[in-house]
Amino acid sequence: MKPFAERYAEDRRLVLLKLLEEAPGYTGNEYLLHTTLAQFGHAVSRDLVRTDLAWLAEQGLVSVDLGIPSLQVVTLTERGLDAANGRAAVPGVKRPAPGAG
Repeated sequence: MKPFAERYAEDRRLVLLKLLEEAPGYTGNEYLLHTTLAQFGHAVSRDLVRTDLAWLAEQGLVSVDLGIPSLQVVTLTERGLDAANGRAAVPGVKRPAPGAG
């Protein structure tokens, strides 16, 4: 059985992908993502959000624009969209429940 912290991280990453899926142009900034995560039960530090975004970028699920030093702008990739919708399984990201969307 996975530890709670691991399940929590997997769910948080899925929520980040789902938020980007809903955003215009599949793009959002870390501040908006951070504040919206709390509405989904993930009241975490902005540093942890940055860590998750870097991890998601390493997996090819998002691209990160570091053009503004104090604010990351993130765009969902095609692979990230597939993971958000359960069409691709990515270790470290929770798979959405069937029919969830």
